[in-house]
Amino acid sequence: MSRTGTTTHTTTAAGATRPRSLATVLLTRRAAVYLPAPGAAANPAGANPAGETGADLLEAELVQRGYLLSPGLRRAFAATDTRLLGDTGRALLDAVDREIGAHRDHVPLLRGFPDTVPEDTCRHYVERVLSILFQHPDQPCVLCGTAGSVVPVSPCAHLVCGSCFDGADFSACPVCERRIDPADPFLRPAPPRRRLFGRATSAPQRLRLLSHGGDLTACQKDAARELDDLLARTGALSPQDADDLGALLAARSRDDLDRLPARVPGRETKARLVSWLLDVPGTDPAHPAVAEATARIDTATDVLRVLVLRSGGDPGLVDIPRFARTPRPLRRVLLSVLDTLDPAQAAEDMRRHRRAWIHAAERLHPFEQADRFPRAALAFAALRGTPLTGDTLSTVLRRTAAAHDGIDATGDSVTAHRWSGRVEAALAARDIDGALALLSSRPGELVRRLDHLLRLAVDLDPSNADPSEADTGTGRAQAVVRALEHAATSVAPAVLLSALGSLRVRDREHTVRVFFPKAGAAKTHVTDDVRPLLPTAVTRSVTEVLTAEVLRRAGRGAPVGVAVVDAGLDRMIAPFAERTASRALVTLPRGSELALPDGRSLRLFLTWEESEASGRTDLDLSVAMFDAQWRHIGVCDYTHLRYARKAAVHSGDLQSAPPPLGATEFVDLDLDRLAETGARYAVAVVFSYNDVPFGELAEAFAGLMLRDGPGADGPLFDPRSVEQRFDLTGSGRACVPLMIDVQSRTLRWLDVVKGVTGTQHAVWRHADALATLAHRLTELFASGARIGLGELARWHAAARAGTVVLRHPDGTRCLYTRRDDEDVPRFAARIGTPDADTGDFAAPDLVYLLRGDVQPADGAEAYALHPLALDASRVRLLAAPDLVTALTPG
Repeated sequence: MSRTGTTTHTTTAAGATRPRSLATVLLTRRAAVYLPAPGAAANPAGANPAGETGADLLEAELVQRGYLLSPGLRRAFAATDTRLLGDTGRALLDAVDREIGAHRDHVPLLRGFPDTVPEDTCRHYVERVLSILFQHPDQPCVLCGTAGSVVPVSPCAHLVCGSCFDGADFSACPVCERRIDPADPFLRPAPPRRRLFGRATSAPQRLRLLSHGGDLTACQKDAARELDDLLARTGALSPQDADDLGALLAARSRDDLDRLPARVPGRETKARLVSWLLDVPGTDPAHPAVAEATARIDTATDVLRVLVLRSGGDPGLVDIPRFARTPRPLRRVLLSVLDTLDPAQAAEDMRRHRRAWIHAAERLHPFEQADRFPRAALAFAALRGTPLTGDTLSTVLRRTAAAHDGIDATGDSVTAHRWSGRVEAALAARDIDGALALLSSRPGELVRRLDHLLRLAVDLDPSNADPSEADTGTGRAQAVVRALEHAATSVAPAVLLSALGSLRVRDREHTVRVFFPKAGAAKTHVTDDVRPLLPTAVTRSVTEVLTAEVLRRAGRGAPVGVAVVDAGLDRMIAPFAERTASRALVTLPRGSELALPDGRSLRLFLTWEESEASGRTDLDLSVAMFDAQWRHIGVCDYTHLRYARKAAVHSGDLQSAPPPLGATEFVDLDLDRLAETGARYAVAVVFSYNDVPFGELAEAFAGLMLRDGPGADGPLFDPRSVEQRFDLTGSGRACVPLMIDVQSRTLRWLDVVKGVTGTQHAVWRHADALATLAHRLTELFASGARIGLGELARWHAAARAGTVVLRHPDGTRCLYTRRDDEDVPRFAARIGTPDADTGDFAAPDLVYLLRGDVQPADGAEAYALHPLALDASRVRLLAAPDLVTALTPG
């Protein structure tokens, strides 16, 4: 269905992310609040009625947002100076409101939603069109015939009948559905919404206890610990973690470098640290921070990442921006670092991003200082194929190349031997031995190409299909497995887990493959899987090698007595592709599935505000319904405000979002009624109708509330019921955040973007593509091709604990104690089987939970999706990526 109005927008650079304060970072990551040490600001000893009252009021406000005060924090608030308490309380509430999305007024088109939503969307559309075409200010209304009721609204000047359209219900122009002047007479105060009348709203799943972190000195110490944890990550940081890293570095002095870790394993994370270290006045090479930065650079790509970061880009090198001007001192520093690298290796690194390096050379001018930095000049010459003549530069390049293998400067131009080309040639010639000889020098590449190598080995030696052959140690496949045994000890954890997940299911039939290409947004690519199956014996051998390596690395952690693991974590996926994860209230790894509470209805929400860059922007919150066979059976969006009357209800389509009010849309889902209509899956989508990228908006976020029942009881936006809130950012125009399985009452977090072109996006136009996307992603995450967070937690527990307690969703628990004759792989394999023990156990030192409802021992390591009462001052709180980081080779 088309719309009224125009669809214009501007295309300019997206605005910067709102900076996060140190207090906000620690509040989010540790649920800790820091107050000044008792002193001049503290109340004298004795009763403090004003402080007690202020603490009570603050506690009541926080409870309405889904947060609780620990006894220690409440006592600290009560003992704080009244003025400081007020300032701290307001700052705390503002930070909490921004986390859950309660910092904005959420006013949908129809303020009486869901009760006042029209039953017939088509009739509502026709009435709007008739008003545009035939309404006249001096004549009775063309819809109802009432005289004197037609008035123009400001600023759109559409003629609106006050009898046909209720100004107490509509919050915008009923004709064009764009925001109008708040003082326009058409708009009248909305009637108060019905209260809950004694029906208490259940506490949210994400309910969290705020603790007293201590004074401002403790704040700095905890900030240093959080910084260390982020710098230890092996993979790319999520946007949220990257923001936190920036805030933590900004609060750190470059004159105090002793606490920085000696090694930062994540390349992109290291680039952020190096860029921060180099950001000193004058970039003096003698400055300790500059010396620290140059000592950490060991590849040419590290230099490119720094240049991209300084130009406002992302260190993932997905979208290379126009390089900013490079001051001469920084230019000399970077060239001096490149000059310490092997020219052949540097040239090969440069070739991976050849176009970016060609532009970088325009900023670095490597040939101007070829005498001073000859190896750097040679690497650039090999990249560009620089012609050799009789000039001074050619003389320097020939002399330097003669002292280094891998680059030839004896001919008419500089050329470099390509390692990757030799690997591809070996594989094309089906020369497994030659390929393994080359790949053994780069274990990561060997593991990434493992599937290809195994397919080639099986094809060349069909005897590997015999399970007995897997135990003889002969055959080409076994040669690949033996090479894997050496390579697996040094590859990155993400590569190790990805290979383990994908290869352990390669003996099963799969019709499609799903790729998550490296990109600036969470894109997916679905294609047919035409690969032949691998023999079970081969996949078993590879799985055993990779699993043993995971357990070996997990066992390097400090031994503990008791570990507790929630079996419910099996539905969650170990983090991957974190670079494109959405900034979210609850950090849920992509692909994870969670059970929804019984007896609840769901309310999806979307809020956005236009910016100068975006111009008028129309976002749409939509839900597509599918049956059990993924056949499309209906939608709930701006074209159909109701699906099956009350099964799904949309709050109305706002087509502009000017500041300060912005725009909000809701969709209510009654799961019982949806099930009755035959709907099995409900896929939520956010479209940019007029194709404005989300990142150009001043603010855009969406989320999910769990409500005790459908209807208009309670506020439209209830902060306490918010279970998830996530930002809409980046270059995407269509986001597919989640899918609801109506029958099993589960939510699967997809967090992907969908490619769209043009304008006038509507969910029904993309129904088939959405079915394919959601169906294939569900198959992927349920197949075992991605390592589950639960099994990763069990591996950590088995490798470190003598006793592992497995808690089941029904409340039962199984106890597993490692036996004297049981090695770690066999112990890990036994966890989850009926062969369990009985008895009591001590307070655990290691916990992996869905909800933090277990009190571990002081100093324990604890992961919980919803930390609840876990206190960061007593235990070391882990994030999901920390379980992967613990597998760093070494």
